[in-house]
Amino acid sequence: MQVQRIRYFLVLFEELNFTRAAQRCGVSQPSLTGCIRRLEAELGGQLFTRKPRVSVTPLGRAMAPYLERVARDVDETLRAARSFGTDTSSRSETQNPRVASAMRGSS
Repeated sequence: MQVQRIRYFLVLFEELNFTRAAQRCGVSQPSLTGCIRRLEAELGGQLFTRKPRVSVTPLGRAMAPYLERVARDVDETLRAARSFGTDTSSRSETQNPRVASAMRGSS
């Protein structure tokens, strides 16, 4: 499950409009739609109904608190990692290069 898809879900959950959600996320509407469809496939059901207007399905409502928690935990993890990266006294000399690369790539 990709964190970006979770973030897109959360914005769409607030907006209930694909166009506005895509604008807030800085992506095209078709890209947002594709990401939401892939998240729905991962979770095994529709998170939003699309017609006549966008609305949240029971699965979407049930998943929202879990996905909010995941996004919050990722944010806290990134903050902690960045804080660790600035404190050279606690940095391990055998730091895993893949972890360091992943930390640099997510900023």
